[in-house]
Amino acid sequence: MPDNKEQLKLHHLSPARGSKKKRIRVGRGEGGRRGKTAGRGTKGLKARNSLRPGFEGGQTPLAVRLPKLPGFKNPNKEAFAIVNLAALEVFDAGAEVTPETLRERGMIRHKGRVKVLAEGDLDRALTVKAHAFSASAKEKIEAAGGTVEVL
Repeated sequence: MPDNKEQLKLHHLSPARGSKKKRIRVGRGEGGRRGKTAGRGTKGLKARNSLRPGFEGGQTPLAVRLPKLPGFKNPNKEAFAIVNLAALEVFDAGAEVTPETLRERGMIRHKGRVKVLAEGDLDRALTVKAHAFSASAKEKIEAAGGTVEVL
């Protein structure tokens, strides 16, 4: 350390004793303790310094486990066959429209539940039976003098 008269400078500073440890130098010839394989053992991926990013030891990596596109498919989703009011124009006034009659005419293809939507207008009174109705479809059917029945 400098004496009192001298000013303290950066080159006077040194780390505390024991705080700095010498780095082990490996792979410096076969004569030394850590020569040749340098403490890595023989062969294998870890001996070769070639572990690729995202490798999880043979387990399916996270990037593969996750789906490629966002979102998911709801397994409990209710599928409805959709019928618009405009399509019901083919029925005569006072007719009863059911899922069976719609299937017979080829207006819906798959079996299951049927939902009536309000696209188009209805000018005749029909009795419509379906599993679900949009609020505006219900209003339009009743405004035309028809009835709505939920199955």
